Amino acid sequence: MLPLRLEHITKRFGSVTAVDDVSLAVEPGELFFLLGPSGCGKTTLLRIIAGFYEPDAGRVLFGETDVTTLPPHRRRCGMVFQNYALWPHMSVLENLAFGLAVRGIGKAERRRRAMAMLEVVQMAEYARRRPTQLSGGQQQRVALARALVIEPDFLLLDEPLSNLDAKLRLQMRHEIRRIQRSAHVTSIYVTHDQDEALAMADRLAVVRQGRIEAVGNPRDLYLDPPSLWVAGFLGATNLLEGRIARRDGAAAMIEADFGALAAARAPADLGPGAPVTAIVRPEAVRLLGPQGPAPAANVYPVTVESRTFQGETEQARVRLGAAQVTVSDRPTALPPVGPGGAARIHIPAEAVRVYAREPAPIPAEV
Repeated sequence: MLPLRLEHITKRFGSVTAVDDVSLAVEPGELFFLLGPSGCGKTTLLRIIAGFYEPDAGRVLFGETDVTTLPPHRRRCGMVFQNYALWPHMSVLENLAFGLAVRGIGKAERRRRAMAMLEVVQMAEYARRRPTQLSGGQQQRVALARALVIEPDFLLLDEPLSNLDAKLRLQMRHEIRRIQRSAHVTSIYVTHDQDEALAMADRLAVVRQGRIEAVGNPRDLYLDPPSLWVAGFLGATNLLEGRIARRDGAAAMIEADFGALAAARAPADLGPGAPVTAIVRPEAVRLLGPQGPAPAANVYPVTVESRTFQGETEQARVRLGAAQVTVSDRPTALPPVGPGGAARIHIPAEAVRVYAREPAPIPAEV
């Protein structure tokens, strides 16, 4: 297994800078995600790694080898495309064997390796079928097997699940993760789907307008996002505007239109009077009935505006001052308060993240 490094990569198409001075390091065996909205440059980065594009500046290193100008067929990369790109006139077995034949592997060895890889992706019984005789999920398994059968140093996946229905996407997430681990191959996966990245990635880079906005493991980036933009892009979040009223070490008290909001920690450079935006994830907010016991701090009266049943979870939207706050919890955990009813919410101080206020912090393109 090899590591991958991108050093100060820049790529322009005419007057448009698609990738702007990007540096990244992917560890051996890692499933690394490039996540961002459409047009942010993530697929361009993947194509630079594959050798389809040559950067205008910077270097691509596989291990310690500079491959920046090396053509695709000499890079030992397996590619899985969004549309599968299987040969329709070939059988499943022939699709896998084709890449081995190009590399000069003998017929008997081609068949052995192709069948072995079909076993890994649980498609051996379909070896004689044509791609048109397979379901979308089966075609995706074959595309993955074809990319892995050449024993690549790197597996590159470009939105591989976007053509599948929701239930099949969930199934294939687990399958890709299982197969990637069993193959022990360093993998770079491009997607705009936040749930996909959070569920599958060892680490991920959030890409915005050709630059890297953040890099880290999914849990840390979701629970402690480094910026408002990352917070908004990585999932649903509630925005609460206010000003710092006072500081007590790392903790802060924020004065908002609905009252005082305690935050367990806030950036040290935000002093009293600083305009801020506090965020809290919907699953961290608790909806309480209008009466009964409640925590001592960060409890506010609200009016329920709507409720949406989603099976395992239920969402309630409530009015808190000028803000609309979303609460997400198990249906049995929410009190039976309907639209127009009075309730209370509790916002744990530990769940509040505080940022300097920005004009438009949350991405419009998702």
